[in-house]
Amino acid sequence: MGGRFIVNAAVAALLLGLSACGQTPAPAVGTLAAQPSEADNQSSFADAAPADYRLLPTDTISITVFREPDLSIADTPIGADGMIAVPLVGAIRAEGMTTGELAAKIESALGHGYVNNPKVAVNIKQYTSHRVTVEGAVKKPGVYPFVPGSRLSAAIALAEGPDEIAKLDQVAVFRPVPEGITVAKFDYRAMQQGTSIDPVLKPGDRVVVGTSGLSRFWQQTIRALPSFAVFTQLNNL
Repeated sequence: MGGRFIVNAAVAALLLGLSACGQTPAPAVGTLAAQPSEADNQSSFADAAPADYRLLPTDTISITVFREPDLSIADTPIGADGMIAVPLVGAIRAEGMTTGELAAKIESALGHGYVNNPKVAVNIKQYTSHRVTVEGAVKKPGVYPFVPGSRLSAAIALAEGPDEIAKLDQVAVFRPVPEGITVAKFDYRAMQQGTSIDPVLKPGDRVVVGTSGLSRFWQQTIRALPSFAVFTQLNNL
């Protein structure tokens, strides 16, 4: 019994040593509740996708008016002004609405003297509005489409992952907001371990893996988070 205890203790010590030498800590076991870090300006970055998707300009939708094929539209993009054209009805604002809300709006418009008891279905054909720029120390920088609800780790995966020299604790996400530009810093290795928030992407996000490619101004600014949170001057981007 004593010999077995000594062997088990030696194995445990060896495993502990190997774990300490690894580049990343062992994944935590169980349910994780990673929270946004205010120190890295992550407060405005959501960890969960919204329950109902709201349409954006350039999204492509289909409109089906049951029993009225001439009024149905197979594919129509939402204009830059947020509007779509519906037969008999004319221009209707689609931006900011769910597919159910838009269908109900079209039913109401058609029901006013055009179609008796209309039934309408709206479906999203393409999330054309959803594009993310991924650059820096990744294998394939570029602009990529993504599905609503995708996370930061998915954007990095679209660029075929970090390269060999990437500083994984320096992932910056620039996000346009009405006030200008916000930037937050994330640790990709911690996201992999499940100990850091893996935020949901928004259309227009710019992901920079490793900040060495940024200007000195932005490198210093990111390191100084959260002293600088909202940026309105875009000249240094």
